[in-house]
Amino acid sequence: MARELLDAGASVLVHSWTPYDEAEPVVDVLEALGGLGPRLAYVEADFAEADAPGRVVRRAVEVFGAVDVVVANHARSAEQTLDEVTADELDRCWAVNARASVLLAQAFSEVHDDARPGGRVVLFTSGQHLGPMGREIPYAVSKGAIHQMTLTLADVLADRGVTVNAVNPGPVDTGWTDAALTATGGGSLGR
Repeated sequence: MARELLDAGASVLVHSWTPYDEAEPVVDVLEALGGLGPRLAYVEADFAEADAPGRVVRRAVEVFGAVDVVVANHARSAEQTLDEVTADELDRCWAVNARASVLLAQAFSEVHDDARPGGRVVLFTSGQHLGPMGREIPYAVSKGAIHQMTLTLADVLADRGVTVNAVNPGPVDTGWTDAALTATGGGSLGR
């Protein structure tokens, strides 16, 4: 997504949280995007912290002067069945996936200049509405909340010319797939 936005002429602030993103170090991602520069910046923040989404959006304004698009493609994954699920993991998935998405939309709403055309908020679900995800209950519940919040956030921001959409990208190989799923093509596997 960052590559597509950069290729389209956008400036991009990449966000990650190193303790969670160890599988693909952000330094490698930034290097693959051409390195930090006038159109590419980076910020680290743990979306489990309630003020992190606002800090990320404010950083984008600080670096680039404005924010026109927020792509909330972050996620905390958790494999816990009903027998294994814990309140702590439910809370963490809720905070990182659902709460942070709302707070990103809120922070965007606070800084977006409505005179700039085409404001966008893009949220990411995970197919939880298409079939059960019984091995990933905390994750599925939190991503389901994103699916449900999209229409409400879209309604709130529509009069300002801002669209809010949710994307279900299908299976994406970000390091979690096994050889059998990768071999089947698993939908839209890719990095």
